Amino acid sequence: MSLPVQMQLSRIIISEIHEQQVIYLKEVGGPRQFPIMIGIFEATSIDRRVKNVQAPRPLTHDLIVNVVEEMGGELDSVVITELKEHTYFARLRIKMDGEIIEIDSRPSDAIAVAVTCDPPLPIYVAEDVLEDASQQL
Repeated sequence: MSLPVQMQLSRIIISEIHEQQVIYLKEVGGPRQFPIMIGIFEATSIDRRVKNVQAPRPLTHDLIVNVVEEMGGELDSVVITELKEHTYFARLRIKMDGEIIEIDSRPSDAIAVAVTCDPPLPIYVAEDVLEDASQQL
């Protein structure tokens, strides 16, 4: 995997008439950005967090954060590692007992967890994934 580039969530586009929703990641301190198609539930979860809307009970991404913390882990970051056949792959990075554990994740879930954390986790994209994504636009 090439060196990761730090990105930030720049836009969330929620459509009530399409099944696929879109989030845009933009390079921190740079011009590159690209879209990722995600499901409505993940988009709604991300949008809710960005707008600081609290749910009365923990939602799925809150649950993930709570489980990691209660088990003594510390959420570290998200890395989008691969783009294969128009599908992105991500890893949720967790510090546990002085080591980094990487958990396979859909990017949409990893980003939803990232924005659920306070402060939000850094989001990284492998350089080769960023290059491939920008060629597909």
